[in-house]
Formats: sequence, structure tokens, C-alpha cells
Amino acid sequence: MMANLFSIFDPAATFHFPLNWGASLLGLFLIPWSYWVQPNRYSKMFLMVTSQLHLEFKTLVGPTSSQGHTLIFISLFALILFNNLLGLLPYVFTSSSHLVMTLSLAMPLWVSFMIYGWFNHTRHMLAHLVPLGTPGILMPFMVLIETISNVIRPGTLAVRLAANMIAGHLLLVLLGNQGPSMSSFLLSILLVTQILLLTLESAVAIIQSYVFAVLATLYSSEVV
Repeated sequence: MMANLFSIFDPAATFHFPLNWGASLLGLFLIPWSYWVQPNRYSKMFLMVTSQLHLEFKTLVGPTSSQGHTLIFISLFALILFNNLLGLLPYVFTSSSHLVMTLSLAMPLWVSFMIYGWFNHTRHMLAHLVPLGTPGILMPFMVLIETISNVIRPGTLAVRLAANMIAGHLLLVLLGNQGPSMSSFLLSILLVTQILLLTLESAVAIIQSYVFAVLATLYSSEVV
């Protein structure tokens, strides 16, 4: 049963090629060329969102950030948000529910932050392993704890995003499979419940993309 339950998240497709991963690039084909050529309400709305995100991320990074420092996190937010919302459409593959996708986003960011921090701010990185005011007898344990918490950061980022996306999808699938065996009255209740869950999943898709980008921004602010 578990194999059949998770088969909806199987990235395999016909012709022995994972064609489902092409859904991540579907947005480039859906956006009309006029979006890039002339201003419209969609481009203005997207510009307002990115401007607000730039202000928030710049506050998190700090005044020492260089110009354009927040662009990578805004792009990361837009990519995850698009894939999360795209996965709510029927028969569309949700790439952000796989650890292959989420780890591919989290691991390079974390590795680049660590390399930059240890090569350019070595004293700061060493001092960060021991919080201020730690008793001398607890310093070795704090170094071990801080090191472990630092190493598992990309894993927690990836698992958080994938688990939140796959949990809601599984709940929708499990409830939807009960429809054929229900009466008309219970089916109407199930339909209302599915609509409410879909609304909740839309909010989760936005929140999780924002959380991923904010945490990545906070991790970068520790090494700048």
C-alpha cells in the first residue's frame, strides 16, 4: 500500500526519461512574451513583491551587504513558490516535494557560505562556535553542538520543504480516494473539505517558499 501511496510522487515517466521534471520549466512557456516587452499589471505586481522582499532580506543580511546581494534569495523564493503552486494543479508533477530538488537548492548555498566564511572570516566562524557567556567547562560541548547544528542545516532546509509539500498532497490524495465509496451527503462534505485543504495548501506553498528563502538569508548573514 505504501508503494502505491507514494507512487504519485514518482518522477519516472515513459521512454525511460524523467519527463516530469520538465514541469519545473513550464513557467517559461506559460509566461507570454508581452510580459518581458511591455509593462502590465502582472509585471508591476511582481515588481512590488520583489521590492518588498528586497527590503526584508536586506534588513536580515545587514548594512554590510553589497548591492545585489538579495537577488539570489529573491530568485530562490520565486523558483520555489512557482514549483509549489504548480504542484497544486491536477496531474502536474511537484518537484519541490522531492529531496533531490530541495537538497540541490540547499546544499550549494550552504557549501558556498561555509567556504566564504572560513576563508574570509575565520576568527568570526571560530568565535561563532562558542556563544558569548558560555562557562569554560561547557565550551567543548558547545563547540560540538554548534558544529552538528551547522552541518545539518542543509538537510533541515531540504526536509522541511519536502515534508510540508508531500504531507498536504498525501492528505488530499487519501481523502480524494474515499469519494467513490461515499454517499451524496458525505461527498458534498468531502468536496468542501477538499476545497478548504486546497486553500490551506496554497498558503503553505507561499509560507514554505518564504521560510526557505529567509533561513538561507539568515545563514548567509552569519558569515558576512
